[in-house]
Amino acid sequence: MPIIEVKNLTKEYNLGTATSLKDSLRHTLAKLQGKDTWQRERFKALNDISFTVEEGEVVGIVGHNGAGKSTLLKHLASITKPTTGEVIVRGSIAPLIEVGAGVNPELTGRENIFLNGAILGIPKKIIQSKLDEIIDFSELEQFIDTPVKRYSSGMTVKLGFSIATSMDADILIIDEVLAVGDLAFQRKCFDRMEEMINKQNKTVIIVGHNIRQIERISSRMIILKNGEKLLDASPKKVSNLYYELTNKAILAQQNNKIDNNINATAQSTGDIEFNNIQISQNDTICESSIVIHQPTKITINFTSKREFYKADLSIGFHTSDFVYIATFNIGRKITYDIKKGINEVECTIHDLPILPGTYGIRLSIVDEFAGILWSKEGIRSIAIDPGEISRTMLSMESMIDIIPAWRIKTAR
Repeated sequence: MPIIEVKNLTKEYNLGTATSLKDSLRHTLAKLQGKDTWQRERFKALNDISFTVEEGEVVGIVGHNGAGKSTLLKHLASITKPTTGEVIVRGSIAPLIEVGAGVNPELTGRENIFLNGAILGIPKKIIQSKLDEIIDFSELEQFIDTPVKRYSSGMTVKLGFSIATSMDADILIIDEVLAVGDLAFQRKCFDRMEEMINKQNKTVIIVGHNIRQIERISSRMIILKNGEKLLDASPKKVSNLYYELTNKAILAQQNNKIDNNINATAQSTGDIEFNNIQISQNDTICESSIVIHQPTKITINFTSKREFYKADLSIGFHTSDFVYIATFNIGRKITYDIKKGINEVECTIHDLPILPGTYGIRLSIVDEFAGILWSKEGIRSIAIDPGEISRTMLSMESMIDIIPAWRIKTAR
């Protein structure tokens, strides 16, 4: 029997409000008398969602902003009630929704541990036995008897995550908590989650925008769009669909044109003004896509207000979630002196090894003494196509397709 059942779940909200208290009272009275003709527009945050979760499963729920992810989690945690449909949960729940939101700023860290444990229904004796573990994981021993209102936001979420993941529950419901604290603490959070999943066999429902992390720890994933379920399948299939939708949205937004405001949003000293980028293959300018394993030329045009000596210019590819794939530095090959006025730099990649997908291109111009002169991610989006190569021949589990030389030796 599934530990969670979601049956035809629909959640609607009213959009807009009455214009005044008088109007509100008038509409309420008319409604009681069966005479109300004023109807507010209805918005479906969730629309007929159905799925089940077995005990020990880890289900990742993904989708872009406004897809309905957090609304779904709030129903699973019984924070809100559905308009129609039902949610059946067989077991205790530890909800990690908006970590730190349940922390009382007037109480100390220690007092909040006991308060949150009591809210989750944990006996005081068990909380006491876990107290040292929670304090140690939170890295807040020095401040545990200080009121939380004096904590930084990072310290508060550390405390919230430590409390929630240390309490025993059959089901963990998690919303964006693997991004709490600094990078070192994020690593600890991720390790804690893997331990709970792999060793304690916890049932986990997890939401987030770090698709690679969710894909790694999930046994299956669900993608939502505009409150509807698009796909419930393996992590790899759902992740591929998510990136496909993201890449289409990026290309549609940019429409393959350079942002006219690009210099204002770049990290810059003001000495460099970016003019243009051009990408070509086989002497043909490519507007929206290029092909893997083809010679590729990237031409950068910019204007400098003065001369710089021994500068370095780098061009790089990154994913839509800003994972850097490859970077090409001019300084590795030649000494580059920037001239006052218009400069043009060509970068030729003889065999483009980046796997099919949509990528952003970043540019950075650095001076040995002045530091970063101009730098920006996503100056252009470009799709990489497989061309004549079958996708089944490419290992889509990675990001780079390197063609090695193979030699097979027969053992004697």
